[in-house]
Amino acid sequence: MARTSKGIHLYQRKYILDLLQESGLLDAKPCSTPMDYSSKLIHSQSGTPLKDSTSYRRLIGKLLYRTHTRPDLSFVVGHLSQFVANPTNLHFIATIRILKYMKGSITHGLFFPTASEFQVRGYTNSNYAACPDTRKSVSGYCFFLGFL
Repeated sequence: MARTSKGIHLYQRKYILDLLQESGLLDAKPCSTPMDYSSKLIHSQSGTPLKDSTSYRRLIGKLLYRTHTRPDLSFVVGHLSQFVANPTNLHFIATIRILKYMKGSITHGLFFPTASEFQVRGYTNSNYAACPDTRKSVSGYCFFLGFL
């Protein structure tokens, strides 16, 4: 946490560095996005099953904790957490991409300004059964109401 006269900035820099160290990705090249949005990961057709899924589950758990101060990771981590029962190599590769993205945005977090205008933001989820496995909606839309 960093506090200034302009507000409070919450981020988890040390936690990310420890996670990158543990994963052996401290020297990895950062990614510009947390997910390859052009490909679809699904249960039935995504790669070969992992022999030991414990590391995948542990990594997803650590990333879920990370989403408390990084809302930009919430969608992709939530999406990959659907596969903890039967993860494949492609799911694990997608998880590694999140770590590489976090390496490039290590100080991103939440900022709470001391002086701000009233804002209300709403979110809706409506892409009408885009997940081929569950036929559930997996994306969202944001709208804004308030003062600027």
